[in-house]
Amino acid sequence: MKPLQRLLNNTVAAILAVFLLNTGAFADDAKLADLFDRLKSADAGAAGRIEREIWTEWSKSGSPAMDLLLQRGRDAMAAGNTAEAIEHLTALVDHAPDFAEGWNTRATAYYSAGLFGPSVADIAETLNRNPRHFGALAGLGAIMEELGQTERALDVYRAALAIHPHLQGVTEAVKRLEAQVAGTDL
Repeated sequence: MKPLQRLLNNTVAAILAVFLLNTGAFADDAKLADLFDRLKSADAGAAGRIEREIWTEWSKSGSPAMDLLLQRGRDAMAAGNTAEAIEHLTALVDHAPDFAEGWNTRATAYYSAGLFGPSVADIAETLNRNPRHFGALAGLGAIMEELGQTERALDVYRAALAIHPHLQGVTEAVKRLEAQVAGTDL
């Protein structure tokens, strides 16, 4: 029984070590709550810094291997290789389906490839896991706008601004679309 006991002890110790090492790597909900509170009342300059902190938290999967897949997907997109990006990001969402940023980044890759249907599906998955994902909402607004669904785009953009009042590009999109809906050319 001693070899079995030793094996079980080692197994439990290894599992605990992995859990304890990864616990700090997950997005910190308390930190995110504080960041979102600060974002609502921040001026434009502070909002940019807070936004970067939020993206940093959202990019923490809790697994170095999944973080690597996310980075490889982002690197492939930056290099203009959307097919490779989609491959890396598909592996990521397959292995870490609860990681919202994996879905969001793949939605962006699909959008870049002109694949709006899969992009919208991944945006839905992102928002299901992270309803405050202003980036996913902004992306959905852009797709709705490109598809000529002006009022729906406006609604989605407004939802993004309710979360992040200084979201770059979205404020201007709302003004532009409000004028369009009102029948005024800019």
